[in-house]
Amino acid sequence: MRSRSNSGVRLDGYARLVHQTILCHQNPVTGLLPASYDQKDAWVRDNVYSILAVWGLGLAYRKNADRDEDKAKAYELEQSVVKLMRGLLHCMIRQVDKVESFKYSQSTKDSLHAKYNTKTCATVVGDDQWGHLQLDATSIYLLFLAQMTASGLHIIHSLDEVNFVQNLVFYIEAAHKTADFGIWERGDKTNQGISELNASSVGMAKAALEALDELDLFGVKGGPQSVIHVLPDEVQHCQSILHSLLPRASTSKEVDASLLSVVSFPAFAVEDSHLVQLTKQEIITKLQGRYGCCRFLRDGYKTPKEDPNRLYYEPAELKLFENIECEWPLFWTYFILDGVFSGNTEQVQEYREALEGVLIKGKNGVPLLPELYSVPPDKVDEEYQNPHTVDRVPMGKLPHMWGQSLYILGNLMAEGFLAPGEIDPLNRRFSTVPKPDVVVQVSILAETEEIKAILKDKGIDVETIAEVYPIRVQPARILSHIYSSLGCNSRMKLSGRPYRLMGVLGTSKLYDIRKTIFTFTPQFLDQQQFYLALDNKMIVEMLRTDLSYLCSRWRMTGQPTITFPISHTMLDEDGASLNSSILAALRKMQDGYFGGARIQTGKLSEFLTTSCCSHLSFMDPGPEGKLYSEDYDDDYDGLESESWMDGYDSTSNDVHMYLPMKLLQPSRPSFNLLDSPQSPQSNQVPSVHVEMHLPRDQSGEVDFKALVSQLNETSSLQEQADILYILYTMKGPDWDTELYEDRSATVRELLTELYGKVGEIRHWGLIRYISGILRKKVEALDEACTDLLSYQKHLTVGLPPEPREKSISEPLPYEVLTQLIDEASEGDMSLSILTQEIMVYLAMDMRTQPGLFAEMFRLRIGLIIQVMATELAQSLRCSDEEARECLMNLSPSAMKNLLHHILSGKEFGVERSVRHTDTNLSPAISIHEIGAVGATKTERTGIMQLKSEIKQVEFRRLSISADNQSNGGHPSGTDLMAPSFLSSGTCMAPSNGSFSSTYGQQTSRDSRQGQWQRRRRLDGALNRVPVGFYQKVWKVLQKCHGLSVEGFVLPSSTTREMTPGEIKFSVHVESVLNRVPQPEYRQLLVEAILVLTMLADIETHSIGSIIAVEKIVHIANDLFLQEQRTLGADDTMLTKDPASGICTLLYDSAPSGRFGTMTYLSKAAATYVQEFLPQSICAMQ
Repeated sequence: MRSRSNSGVRLDGYARLVHQTILCHQNPVTGLLPASYDQKDAWVRDNVYSILAVWGLGLAYRKNADRDEDKAKAYELEQSVVKLMRGLLHCMIRQVDKVESFKYSQSTKDSLHAKYNTKTCATVVGDDQWGHLQLDATSIYLLFLAQMTASGLHIIHSLDEVNFVQNLVFYIEAAHKTADFGIWERGDKTNQGISELNASSVGMAKAALEALDELDLFGVKGGPQSVIHVLPDEVQHCQSILHSLLPRASTSKEVDASLLSVVSFPAFAVEDSHLVQLTKQEIITKLQGRYGCCRFLRDGYKTPKEDPNRLYYEPAELKLFENIECEWPLFWTYFILDGVFSGNTEQVQEYREALEGVLIKGKNGVPLLPELYSVPPDKVDEEYQNPHTVDRVPMGKLPHMWGQSLYILGNLMAEGFLAPGEIDPLNRRFSTVPKPDVVVQVSILAETEEIKAILKDKGIDVETIAEVYPIRVQPARILSHIYSSLGCNSRMKLSGRPYRLMGVLGTSKLYDIRKTIFTFTPQFLDQQQFYLALDNKMIVEMLRTDLSYLCSRWRMTGQPTITFPISHTMLDEDGASLNSSILAALRKMQDGYFGGARIQTGKLSEFLTTSCCSHLSFMDPGPEGKLYSEDYDDDYDGLESESWMDGYDSTSNDVHMYLPMKLLQPSRPSFNLLDSPQSPQSNQVPSVHVEMHLPRDQSGEVDFKALVSQLNETSSLQEQADILYILYTMKGPDWDTELYEDRSATVRELLTELYGKVGEIRHWGLIRYISGILRKKVEALDEACTDLLSYQKHLTVGLPPEPREKSISEPLPYEVLTQLIDEASEGDMSLSILTQEIMVYLAMDMRTQPGLFAEMFRLRIGLIIQVMATELAQSLRCSDEEARECLMNLSPSAMKNLLHHILSGKEFGVERSVRHTDTNLSPAISIHEIGAVGATKTERTGIMQLKSEIKQVEFRRLSISADNQSNGGHPSGTDLMAPSFLSSGTCMAPSNGSFSSTYGQQTSRDSRQGQWQRRRRLDGALNRVPVGFYQKVWKVLQKCHGLSVEGFVLPSSTTREMTPGEIKFSVHVESVLNRVPQPEYRQLLVEAILVLTMLADIETHSIGSIIAVEKIVHIANDLFLQEQRTLGADDTMLTKDPASGICTLLYDSAPSGRFGTMTYLSKAAATYVQEFLPQSICAMQ
């Protein structure tokens, strides 16, 4: 008999350790592990982590087997792992109804439980008696289910279980937008049951989704039916949110040691190696102590100052926990594993030695890892004075099974019993390895033979959609419907994936469905619902965005393939030539570079071998014999025929996404550019102004027949729309006008017909107007809102101040969101539809250029719209009403350009110019960058130079006579590719004869005048502040009793609850500043607070009690006026803003220089707080 090798003896030692500390507690019936002797419940997360040592030991025995007994030990250990994983599966599968509900609600009431009865797998507390929603726990289970299956374990035994796991994928795929209670079960660190978005949950969900994608849960013995499918866009959403959060952990935790599990073993969820190092460094710097790491700053758990008789903390109480937070040795086990995976032997050695010093020897010298080390109650004051000097005492569970397991696993790996690849068979550890360059394959298709011929004339050779057969081309919504049957199981009452719009990663793959290859067009080309896709310039912009996104986010095998069909809507009005914007984009793609992406154009058939192709095996005839769930009882023949998509073209599945509007007659003034105290009436339908022009019958009632004949006779599209609007509000959408003899002509049908007409000629003012009447849905409005919130941006809709301006701080269902926008718009249809459009554009920019939104935590959409209109009014020297009409008439692409310029922080100009078009002489507007004058802000993110021609279409009203409206719509035949213009817009004839004089005035004015006032207005509207501003405010609050802004006090007690780097603190400060409705004035207040931060840096104990910031601004204003008058300025030069009383010339002063705002604000601040400052400082003043 062979003697036992040294490695075998050491392995046996670890086997005894595992049995004595972990396996001896495993329940023989359910396989679950209790948390400790005192806590008999089984937590999902703790169970998964606790069994890792058993799994690792089993793998080590299998590899290092000296004898047959070792193989038997390996098998026994592996079966213990399978038993536990199946025990957890049984716990969750008993709550299948919650999984089904949660897919749609994302409610904390519908979540899987976090802990179960160890003996029975039953629940132990009620749905609302615990912070059950912990997406990281479900995710870590799924991650190791994938890893263990890949290592050869058979955990899933039936197709019912496969379907359940597929639904668990749907359960966690919304992690990027779901606030939960996180890894510590507490949510917000005040422990008051407030859920928040946690980086640890988002990161673990991303890892689980990637690990499960295309994995066969039956292992080598499986077939197509046991494969799990994950949509790549959900993974990338998690990736984006994770990158935007890190190194922060959540809104209330500026750093959390649990992020080690996200940036390193087991998740390896972050691809940016710099961000990985930054996060680790933050944890070491802010959380590491002599016994381990704190979980997060001001963590009160098991500290001597924590009141054990209540669960929650008082906000001001959190300061008591500073510097005495308990230290957890658990996190050093993560650092050991991280060192092993990264090959850093020094780190492994350092932390193994440190860990040996904090282990406790149990019976027979067994090393046990305690849960945490706490400061003794009698040494608290000493630790406050000198952090990390007091000797701490072990408390909590002994051993802490989660930590004990990772300690053993780390030792097995550090001593060479396990290689990284064995414990990570799916190779997640290579996430930071640079990816190869992506070449996006673009297949351009023509909708018809005619379009193919037009393209051929331009030298672009393409196939028609019919010619690519047998490859089938379908719109993206069909793919959404196909995926809605994934994971269906009637016996378990599981409905499959909720219907959601497809992302660009999903539509850039080819799909093998029942032996037919399908390709799907991008989601933005779906013109079925909203008007954005009617703007060809916008289509090009969205294509550029998608290509750029694909280049940075594509992670799959094979190249992405975009199918881009050229339809009749992409032709000019004559139908004989291609729109110049589309043509330019096609030529750039043929040249091989577009939107920052490398492009390869070609035929679909040529891309079959190089594309990424997914086999949707769930569409194969399954045991239930149906192609779709019961809702879609189609058969195989339906899939083969062209009628396949007919059933999906109705919007019955998406009724909830329709856009409800409170429609007021259009002649009442819409949103005011300047804030007015009077709120408009919201029930005047129709107003007296309209009724004066309505035909009456003998009894004085409205003569609707005469109105219909008037509708039939007028050639003005605007007047047709106004008449139909009146009929819609007074007779309803289904009233038959009897305009046509051979068929019905309801108001809705006529509006739809008119919408088509104005859509063809791109009359944007009317398109938006009729969209509002018809309640056209904004594509994915709720998704756009959720995207912005997921990036930790709060939103407000409506014009300031509160309560008219309404805040959105959590994802809302579609109906609630649109209703809130309506209420905030106070029935103003223009403001309502613009709010929704701007929300979509902000989300597009957030996805592609999150840097534009640095240091902004609240996006005030009403104020942004107000500033956009003010920009037009001031730059074009026109009235507020004309500017509003001009804004409403911008094409979607021009609107997005204007918004982008405002966001970018670069100086830009809006000018009128006169250019010949194909049809008449019309004024145009061009948005263009101008050189920055004076100091520029370094924190602003620039964008590429953009110029756009915006043609204006007259916004006609009922009060204008029909004689002046004979032109109807205005065809957009402008040469959009002229060198000086890169973006298109709409056309507007001059509404009065003063155009030339206005233009003359503008060109002669000083280009520098108004520059700083405008910059302050933009920064104030966007809540843009200097980098580090909020951390400086925190320091100021430490040295005074509070800051008062227009009567609203930001108390110093805020710093007792929140730390300087918390997003929660930044949002709190911002909400106080947002009480000020004028953005310029708000920005001066920000500058005044900046001056105070400089004073706070001086070595002085206090700078006052409650500091009234607006008083400092007004003192500075008085100093400015006094000095200007002594220099000879008269009252006309020194006009004051009536709302705030500040001199407009001060608003327009640069921050630096002799007459700069900072000069006066510094003097004012020193005057205000001089009694608290050292005499030497006062002498300077």
